Amino acid sequence: MLIGAHVDQTDPIAEAQARKAPLVQFFLGDPQGYQGPEVRYAGGAEALRAAAEEAGVALYVHAPYIINVATTNNRIRIPSRKLLQQHMDAAAAIGARGLIVHGGHVNKADDPEKGFDNWRKAIEATDLKIPLLIENTAGGDNAMTRYLDRIGRVWDAISACEQADLVGFCLDTCHAHAGGNPLETVVADVLKVTGRIDLVHCNDSRDDFDSGADRHANFGAGRIDPDLLAAVVREADAPVVCETPGGPAEHRADFAWLQQRL
Repeated sequence: MLIGAHVDQTDPIAEAQARKAPLVQFFLGDPQGYQGPEVRYAGGAEALRAAAEEAGVALYVHAPYIINVATTNNRIRIPSRKLLQQHMDAAAAIGARGLIVHGGHVNKADDPEKGFDNWRKAIEATDLKIPLLIENTAGGDNAMTRYLDRIGRVWDAISACEQADLVGFCLDTCHAHAGGNPLETVVADVLKVTGRIDLVHCNDSRDDFDSGADRHANFGAGRIDPDLLAAVVREADAPVVCETPGGPAEHRADFAWLQQRL
């Protein structure tokens, strides 16, 4: 079981080694901005790729939170598509195993079908050089990937795309819990509609079930049953990224907590 953490991008190899982790996830630039990706590692993308290969560390990139390719608002959707392609190119350049992106949402008055079709158009318009992993989200009644039926509709919409095999799924335990999806069955439920789980974001939640609140907690410090967290990881059988608070010491403690229960 490969378990790592979300880290600062300046030197992700050093961050991985400080945690004794075989994989790390990070942003390339500002997660809340449209400025485009930025590789801060000394020597740039090629140097980071070579260092990761030498160290045996797998890299995952999280796309900016502001990307929303589902929306009907052209002033958001069009820049989102451009930013998604830029981050796809940058993630591929560093040799990342995948690019994680949130599912986005439509406006309150919109027909959700428009959001599903906009996802199809986004996949058709993007050159997927590495797997694009769509992540479930915690809140919002108009979200594309909070509820299982809508996740299924996103998959239905993109299934006929030429690059559908390069679209994967990232299951976030905090988001599932806060989004009202029972962790007892979430792995089977997701596999039923997507056919795959490529990555798990394993996080405890500071809030109650179906709260809609995306607030992560360290393992054992939140509201999710410890056995359920371990069961999701075990059943999903995919690499794990802990997006829990803290630095190397806290993350190593979270890894040990999870490994003990696995």
